[in-house]
Amino acid sequence: MYGTVARMRMKSGMEERMRQTMMGYESAAVPGMIGSLVYQMDADPQEYLLVVVFKDKETYFANANSPEQNARYEDMLTMLDGAPEWHDGEILPVSLATRLGAGASA
Repeated sequence: MYGTVARMRMKSGMEERMRQTMMGYESAAVPGMIGSLVYQMDADPQEYLLVVVFKDKETYFANANSPEQNARYEDMLTMLDGAPEWHDGEILPVSLATRLGAGASA
């Protein structure tokens, strides 16, 4: 599996719109996308971490380089105070992956 973690700061009043937008991504049937999680930080409720999981690096980058994803990204930027900080990488199999049915092999 492969994915990204993004650290972002939400504009005030955009929380519900972002939640709806993220739910829309889940129903968009993005090829190779397994799912996503969004964390709202306790220390700063305007700070969020977005975790996105793809089946592999190839489908992740195919999506990242697609015009459809660019349009989704441009829309997301309208809800944020600046660009997200991105951290891409291979997802290693651990307990949660096993519990979600991903198995123990990479």
